[in-house]
Amino acid sequence: MNTPGAIGDFLREEGEAVTVRVVAVHGSAPREAGAWMMVSRGRTLDTIGGGRLEYMAIDAARAMLEEGVGTREMDVPLGPEIGQCCGGRVRLALSRDHPRAEAHAAWDARPAVYLFGAGHVGRAMAHLLQHMPFHTHLVDTRSGEVYYRPLRFQSRPEVERIVTPLPEAEIGKASPGAAYVIATHDHGLDFLLTEAALARGDAAYVGLIGSTTKRARFERQYGGPAEALTCPIGGPGGDKRPAVIAALTVADVTRALTAARA
Repeated sequence: MNTPGAIGDFLREEGEAVTVRVVAVHGSAPREAGAWMMVSRGRTLDTIGGGRLEYMAIDAARAMLEEGVGTREMDVPLGPEIGQCCGGRVRLALSRDHPRAEAHAAWDARPAVYLFGAGHVGRAMAHLLQHMPFHTHLVDTRSGEVYYRPLRFQSRPEVERIVTPLPEAEIGKASPGAAYVIATHDHGLDFLLTEAALARGDAAYVGLIGSTTKRARFERQYGGPAEALTCPIGGPGGDKRPAVIAALTVADVTRALTAARA
């Protein structure tokens, strides 16, 4: 995931670079219009989908750097002509200007994910979500859990850690379309947070850790079926290992947030 800071770091380290943008797509293609990557003489940042298309774009960008060319366009059929089987067609724009403003806008527009509970599952999810294009919040009432030593993030951490005696207040602050995963150390708090997330009516995803029995208990308190609730989280297999629950739940959250933005 490339933050505005990552772009600045790349340019400081590499000096010159060419930005490759996907400006139009017809038919099947590896990435959508708007995707971009940066190419220096020795490195790349981000991707336009890999494969032969990307190799061609990298070669063209590096040729621009060597020749001092400022802009170039490429119209590439993704078929037998280049040995790529997508079958569509992609138009690329290559230039020496860089997408800082675009990166800032995309960064500010990230969908939010709220993880309530910094226990084993919450921390495992935070480790995975730090690499996703979301604004992830890890919320707990216990500072010792939120700042627990094994909670290590990449060098530019993308998870906001929040210690608060009123975690339900974070739900009230959230922007529309957020995802909520509730996995605290207290069943009563779990139910309070779940009800608050469902009450918003605009969540992309609401997940509650537990079992079918816990879901039944919540619905009795809730006053009926909670159709918008995913409980248990982690899929139908019943695997109780935190890392597996986290991976399956992150996949569900990603699908929900992607569908909401489509």
